[in-house]
Amino acid sequence: MEAMNDDLPALAARIDRTNELLQRMLAEVAKTPSTHAIFVDAGYLYAAAGRLVAGTEDRRAFDLDAEGLIDALIDRARTVFADSRLLRVYWYDGARRRIHTAEQQSIAELPDVKVRLGNLNANNQQKGVDSLIRSDLESLARHRAISDAALLGGDEDLVSAVEAAQGYGARVHLWGIEAPEGRNQAEPLLWEVDSQRTLDIDFFKPYVSRRTAAYDAAGATRPTRDDVRFVGAQIAAKWLAARGRDALMELLPGHPYLPGSVDQDLLVEAEGLLQYSLRGQADLRRALRDGFWEHLRAQY
Repeated sequence: MEAMNDDLPALAARIDRTNELLQRMLAEVAKTPSTHAIFVDAGYLYAAAGRLVAGTEDRRAFDLDAEGLIDALIDRARTVFADSRLLRVYWYDGARRRIHTAEQQSIAELPDVKVRLGNLNANNQQKGVDSLIRSDLESLARHRAISDAALLGGDEDLVSAVEAAQGYGARVHLWGIEAPEGRNQAEPLLWEVDSQRTLDIDFFKPYVSRRTAAYDAAGATRPTRDDVRFVGAQIAAKWLAARGRDALMELLPGHPYLPGSVDQDLLVEAEGLLQYSLRGQADLRRALRDGFWEHLRAQY
């Protein structure tokens, strides 16, 4: 009995040491930022957004400003996952023999974007995209690379991808596109996710337009990237003069992304100055934003 009493202080010391180590571990976990990623099924996006805004699911009948839309999705995710950092945007699309189109190549060159391609069959139907989404979701969740996934899609085949990610502790949030009538997302998918959110027509209007030239009456020629960059700098100077340095300080942490409202105002004003439509022209849109940012960062 006396020997047992002698061991009690040592046992208590070991327990205290263990508790201290656990507290340190919990403190480190608490300091680790959450991470989210955005998964975009481009087939669903083009079909649903095209029908909503342009009245057609035919990609050939409308332009989609993918760069502007991706920035808007990142901005929305920053609001939804306020205490989380973005890992990247995964963009899933189809291509014949999995060879990037010019548009897909321009999307792949965007910062924080990873393009993953399935195949296109003879009927222009995507094949293999759902399995790519499942593979990425499952892998990222298994390795604790993400805590939350925003999934923009609607196919029932994505249910297994959601279940796989949830099995490793990730939360999956389904983002959908407003449907003119009925639903454009499978009910079994809606049942499995952790939360649902619908993006309405006002969200997509700035980025989807039917293929009719906005300024074709004057037969305007395409401006150079330098021309557009200069216009971006002009608009930035005007923006800064109107908003002041406080607004600049709020905007700078978001570089290279612009809030959706600022980006849309920039586009509209630039098109007016250039008398040329920048819709669907990713390289010119990028030059416009570059010029805008270069001027603002030079003033910091």
